[in-house]
Amino acid sequence: MAEGITLVDPAQLDRNPENPRLIFRLEDLALLQDSIKHQGILVPLTVYRDGKRYVLLDGERRWRCSIKLGLAQVPVIVQPKPDRLQNIMMMFAIHNQRRDWDPLPTAYKLRDLEEEFEADNGRAPTEVELAEIASISRGEVRRLKNILGLPDEYHKDLMQELEKPRAEQALTVDHVLEATRGAQALRKRDVINEGEEEQLRRALVDKFKSRVLTSTVEPRQLARVARAVERDEVPRSVARKVTLRLIKEPKYSVQDAFAGSVAAVDYSHGSEQLASRLANRLEEQLDQEFGATDALTETLKRLRTLIDDLLEQ
Repeated sequence: MAEGITLVDPAQLDRNPENPRLIFRLEDLALLQDSIKHQGILVPLTVYRDGKRYVLLDGERRWRCSIKLGLAQVPVIVQPKPDRLQNIMMMFAIHNQRRDWDPLPTAYKLRDLEEEFEADNGRAPTEVELAEIASISRGEVRRLKNILGLPDEYHKDLMQELEKPRAEQALTVDHVLEATRGAQALRKRDVINEGEEEQLRRALVDKFKSRVLTSTVEPRQLARVARAVERDEVPRSVARKVTLRLIKEPKYSVQDAFAGSVAAVDYSHGSEQLASRLANRLEEQLDQEFGATDALTETLKRLRTLIDDLLEQ
């Protein structure tokens, strides 16, 4: 049972090793620190006793600010000491209320939660059970597991980005996940092989980092290219050509690749429909034995030149 509010020297508090929050951004802490300086800590920290010290359950940012401000005491509510599984579950319950925790560290802690559940129960949790004990949706469980499934090099890239101020961050978890899905879609349609799939994912991630790509959903256009190949709307050779350019050319964007494949086919399809209607119209004019006016003659001559140029490309 929780004790009432008590005052504790912040030097007696330790961070919770199960807290998924690994990055504490200076700009966020500065705002909170200024608030505490003028108003004090309005919401008590939540802790549990561990020998002669206390471990934080909730309030690490407030605790860090209190240390910087040199506060002699902070208000805390002391909860019973949880076991490790309960501790991680409590961390996730807090995460469910605060959406600003970074996905990658949260994914790491989900893995710990899953392992701890298996150790206690002799089996891995189902997706439903994992969602329940983590206080998150099944969709979020799948998303976090997709993050865990990324190669370590991408985890390293993402952690390096998290250490930057928000305004300087160019790469997010969703960028990497979208790049992964886009590359997978093309590999599944045999546009590229497995080795090229990884090269493409790396190229897309690097384009996000260099800001050649700025929209998170831009890689989804690669799935549209893949579907166009599957429907025989775009030749596989054309899709492969633009994909290899994505891999090899740092400034070549997904939008460029889309324009050079699906968009070009869409445009050609529109031109085909217009040309078909024009051909039908001219056939009707011949059937009616209507001669060409001077204006129509000039237009048809221009059209013939354009057709010749297009056929020679």
